[in-house]
Amino acid sequence: MQKPSEPLIMQTSASPQHAGLTTHSFKTIVVGGGQAGLAMGHELAQLGQSFVILDAQASIGASWRNRWNSLRLFTSAAFDALPGLPFPAPSKSYPTKDEMADYLESYAAHFALPVHCNMRVDALSIQEDRYVLQVGEHRFTAENVIVAMSISQFPKIPPFASQLDPSIVQLHSSSYRNPGKLPERDTLVVGAGNSGAEIALELAQSWPTKRIWLAGRDLGPSPLKFDNPFSWWLFSHVFSVSTPLGRALQARKRAHGTPLGRLKPADLSAAGIERVPRVTGTYEGKPVLENGQRLDCALVIWCTGFGPGFDWIHLPVFGTDGYPIHERGIVKDMPGLFFLGLPFLSAFTSGFVGGVGRDAHFLAKHLATRAASHW
Repeated sequence: MQKPSEPLIMQTSASPQHAGLTTHSFKTIVVGGGQAGLAMGHELAQLGQSFVILDAQASIGASWRNRWNSLRLFTSAAFDALPGLPFPAPSKSYPTKDEMADYLESYAAHFALPVHCNMRVDALSIQEDRYVLQVGEHRFTAENVIVAMSISQFPKIPPFASQLDPSIVQLHSSSYRNPGKLPERDTLVVGAGNSGAEIALELAQSWPTKRIWLAGRDLGPSPLKFDNPFSWWLFSHVFSVSTPLGRALQARKRAHGTPLGRLKPADLSAAGIERVPRVTGTYEGKPVLENGQRLDCALVIWCTGFGPGFDWIHLPVFGTDGYPIHERGIVKDMPGLFFLGLPFLSAFTSGFVGGVGRDAHFLAKHLATRAASHW
């Protein structure tokens, strides 16, 4: 198997109907080299499957390194491992973003996974019985494609943000790094989920003389912590797509987000953060809250989440909500197409680092069975 640093070796052929392009053929292509793609690669390798992993980033783990400086996982290290390699940290500690990135790099090297970076897939379609992937000036075909990407691909900012006064500095949480990179001003953080709460707390602790508002529905703390085997088992097996409890939680999570992980509402109050209702629009260049209140802030940080970035997939596999239509990652109407790493792919833990391996194992076994049936 190729090491991550080796050049991409392909079966190639000239394609008259695609002048200027070289077609590269593989049995299986995994799109995405984050935790989901690496876990999938490990499982495929364990079953002796031939595959390659394509990742858009410049290096393995880059998507973690590019997030805000103080970010930590809200699952403890005991539940942050991918299949076959423990996370190298005390089991009850909460890894930093850079520790997570380092782990992913070492994981790919440890198992010699064929990850190839700077390979952004521009389009996925199907021709006859082969999937076709356009990657820059290259054309790939495969019998199987596993889209191993999060549903959170591009920043979501409400349209009315453009109506705020130009003097108000605005940025999305994806561009936030630390308080030192921003002007010290009265700040509105929009979105009261984990990201919004943690960023608001960091600003309040760094700027004690400034007002920090946190807008959004109070989701409260998670009733269970992701740092003990019972909680992990519960969220992996009881809160799954196969149970009424799991399906109800899935619908609630899509509508309202995830309750706070490590933080508690009391932590925010103690730091002097002011909780306010949702932001619903603007008036005379100022943000307006659900209760009609206008806030005189000079900085707005949009912690309003991300949207699905699957517009490059030119296949009829999505519902009206933009989510792929699948059963535990298997697209029934498109044999050979799979999704991995999505929230609630099979259970609440599917979107977590430590939960993706279970789904990858399931899909790899299904893919191997499908491959055997073609002989």
